[in-house]
Amino acid sequence: MTFETLLVELNTSALWTVALGTAALGLVAGSVGSFAVLRRQSLQGDMVSHAALPGLAAAFLLGAREPVYLILGGAVAGWLAMLCVGFVQRRSRVPFDAALGGALAVFFGLGLVLLTYIQRHVPGASLHPLDRYLFGQAALLREEDLRVIGWLGAIALLLLAAFWNPFKLLSFDPDYAASLGYRVRLLDLLLTTLTVTAVVIGLKAVGVVLMTALLIAPAAAARQWSNRLGGVVLLAGLFGALAGLGGTIGGHLAGRGVPTGPTIVLAATGLVLFSLVFGSARGLLWTRLRMAGS
Repeated sequence: MTFETLLVELNTSALWTVALGTAALGLVAGSVGSFAVLRRQSLQGDMVSHAALPGLAAAFLLGAREPVYLILGGAVAGWLAMLCVGFVQRRSRVPFDAALGGALAVFFGLGLVLLTYIQRHVPGASLHPLDRYLFGQAALLREEDLRVIGWLGAIALLLLAAFWNPFKLLSFDPDYAASLGYRVRLLDLLLTTLTVTAVVIGLKAVGVVLMTALLIAPAAAARQWSNRLGGVVLLAGLFGALAGLGGTIGGHLAGRGVPTGPTIVLAATGLVLFSLVFGSARGLLWTRLRMAGS
């Protein structure tokens, strides 16, 4: 492929509409997902993305067809699932990860049942196929989807900045945060809500199955480059945006048969592998060099 041909391939408005949406999604998911990684709650994003499926289906059954209302239904379901997990953890001896796994299975199973019912019994369901939310179809992102991602993502990032210090204490020392008078349970609920928001706005682009990778992989990569919370969050947002942008362009150049969602995840995985080797804070190469010099 010549340089001129490459420019022609990239000079399409449809490509950059999708690329802008996936880059914004990666920015939000990477930034918010950093707190899940640092709090060792990486499975939380996976559970929320799977739990959102019955909410999408329920919103569709209630007559919703616009992306914003479908996403709202998914957010409600994901949020309720996290409330159920918290209730089970507080009222029983079931560990947090086991409660997450159980909620993931139950909500995802319910979502598949509702999807099957919709496909077989709801007239016109084929015109609005909900199965695209399983694996994502980023190529179908339109301007209305960008507005949803932009507005909800901006609100999530603004709240993240506004509650930066409380979230920092909650992530590293929740007992100390409580001793200072912070309402730890409410802060945890707010951070969970931000995670739910970051997940559900990406379901159409990346899908239920793969969304957790975009939430976790950028943060895991950023952790190899910085030991400071601010540096990790900023780098995670940058890596998430790069994964969205690079995966979209790479999938477009590879051919029409290559799905965009998986290529975004592969781009994020590539950033993780590169960071594990060359990361200046925890990368294998720099760690060995420091050990050799000491």
